Amino acid sequence: MVFNQEWAAAVSASRERQLAGMRLNTAGPEGGSGAGGKDLIVTQDDLGAVGHEAYLLHDLLRKEADIAGAGQDAKGAGSTARAAQELSSRHLAMGGELFTTLTVWDAQVKTVLQMCAHISNHLDYSKKSYAANDKRIEDSLRHRNGTPVSVSEITKHVR
Repeated sequence: MVFNQEWAAAVSASRERQLAGMRLNTAGPEGGSGAGGKDLIVTQDDLGAVGHEAYLLHDLLRKEADIAGAGQDAKGAGSTARAAQELSSRHLAMGGELFTTLTVWDAQVKTVLQMCAHISNHLDYSKKSYAANDKRIEDSLRHRNGTPVSVSEITKHVR
């Protein structure tokens, strides 16, 4: 009899957990998407600010994170690459490791620079594209003489 009671309690607890999980996966009584039923809204200023920050980060990284090109000599070799070559020429394993580190660092910095440039360029494009779309929609809601189309005329096309 004790086993049957424990089993019933375990089944009951499992059902309660499942019901609680199901409640968490619903939109709730307010409906809509997200917290409070608000949709994601992005303004032109938001896009511009993110694009500008990506541009600033790109510029800063390009100047500050370039250890491969820092202290270049007449042959174009940076000071870190020259140090790696000098250590290797003296048969120190650290030279090869330093060169590997330099290569990996340089590749990762270039990847981050490409991502920043892509973000900045894409947001600039999006900002211009949405502005052009808004202008086209605004122009399409005007008569040839420039007067706005009335709401009743728009309603005819929607039905």
